[in-house]
Amino acid sequence: MDCSDPFISTGFVKGRYSAAVAASEQDLEAAKTLRGLCFDLTGTDADSFDRACTHVLIRRVDDNRLVACFRMLSLDGSTIGSSYSAQYYALDALVKFKGRMVELGRFCVHPDEPDPDILRVAWAAMTAYVDQNDVKLLFGCSSFAGTETSKYFDAFATLRDRHLAPKYWLPKVKAADVFQFAAKLDHKPDPKKAALEMPPLLRTYLLMGGWVSDHAVVDRQLNTMHVFTGVEIGAIPAARKRLLRAVVG
Repeated sequence: MDCSDPFISTGFVKGRYSAAVAASEQDLEAAKTLRGLCFDLTGTDADSFDRACTHVLIRRVDDNRLVACFRMLSLDGSTIGSSYSAQYYALDALVKFKGRMVELGRFCVHPDEPDPDILRVAWAAMTAYVDQNDVKLLFGCSSFAGTETSKYFDAFATLRDRHLAPKYWLPKVKAADVFQFAAKLDHKPDPKKAALEMPPLLRTYLLMGGWVSDHAVVDRQLNTMHVFTGVEIGAIPAARKRLLRAVVG
């Protein structure tokens, strides 16, 4: 594995957890195993994108247990069509985006590890990578567990009302099985219910000023629904940037 990225050699430790980029085949297999567990698969989770991605592992310091992982794929407007997300969303509008992009994917936290500091350390690791590599757009697919849309009407209605992508970046429908919540959902959201329904990863994106597609893709193979999610780095509130950088600090 390529160890030329400065984040790979340094990583960081914060409190009970460490963050580092996978530097061996054993690291990568550990991430695939955790992904399989989180996606309720009988074995590991792997696909053709793994070899092109940088994989970040979050471990508990005292016993080296892997508690979270995610992967990153570096792209720009000319290559966004080769992203994982482009399999499910028509991303023609983002071809015009100027600057480096990173696709964040397979974000998993061990189901037996509820400590919120894990998520904070993971996002701090992403922040370090973004800063070091002058990334302008962070994007990915934010997943809801299961494929029953009615369980998440309040969350989807909130996304429709408050968090849709700007029209000039809005992904178009490409997948065959989608829920077009912006156009077809007639529901007034309950803010408390919406907050409970919203996946933690998506909540974090939204707190950073993120936006979403106007439809969700139904992935019956992984038993999830996901929305395309983007965060323009320049639009992240300054106070939140300071909080994330302080974790690495």
